[in-house]
Amino acid sequence: MRISTQTISLLKGERPIVAVTAYDAIIARYADEAGVDLILVGDSVGTTQLGFETTIPVTLDMMLHHTAAVARAQPKALVVADIPFAVAHGDFAELLSACCRLMQEAGAEAIKIEGGAAMAPTIERLTRAGIPVLAHIGLLPQQFHQLGGYRKFGRSEAEKVMLVDDALALEQVGCFAVICEMVDGAVAGAIAQALTVPLIGIGSGPHCDGQILVANDLLGMTTGYVPSFVKQYAQLGEQVKGAFAEYTEDVKNGKFPS
Repeated sequence: MRISTQTISLLKGERPIVAVTAYDAIIARYADEAGVDLILVGDSVGTTQLGFETTIPVTLDMMLHHTAAVARAQPKALVVADIPFAVAHGDFAELLSACCRLMQEAGAEAIKIEGGAAMAPTIERLTRAGIPVLAHIGLLPQQFHQLGGYRKFGRSEAEKVMLVDDALALEQVGCFAVICEMVDGAVAGAIAQALTVPLIGIGSGPHCDGQILVANDLLGMTTGYVPSFVKQYAQLGEQVKGAFAEYTEDVKNGKFPS
């Protein structure tokens, strides 16, 4: 049975939601067979797969390409696609077109948009058009240059109030769930209690309604910085490097092909 946005919403209070960020059919298939609930095709593809330093260079065409690859795995998990940098802040017709393309052409079943209460009017127009939206508050990677780097959110009382207000505003306009990234754990717990829809955390402690990690991080396939909150469940990067090294030696020494 395929997981829908309604399935995700109804899991709140039943059990924690399991989500991963993935970018291709192979990893999507393995994740789905393991029983994850939601696969996010994130614009983090820019930093994890495409060699960019931030998510900002990622384009809609890139998101279409990787979302379609994940959808071709035909996972039971819900497939959600990111709206790339600045698209949600421009002309609404352009945003609507991008959402339609991600769903109609690439096979996404929902889209994710970064931003808090200021994005609520735009998101309300999308949900009224039948486009399911996964919200994203806290650290917003698309604002990397604006922020001057990455940091934890919710450590001040003002930020706590703002984050709760953001989450409630996004729930009110029809978001089926909210991601909170790099939010103080106690604050994330307070947000989760305030919402009737699930709060899915990344780097936001154990008191959320679910967790999401980037597949490359949890598999140990990240060549650069690994966030401190990540648990690496494998070290595939070292295994891959070892396999290439063995192959290289075998070819050079005439052992392959034998």
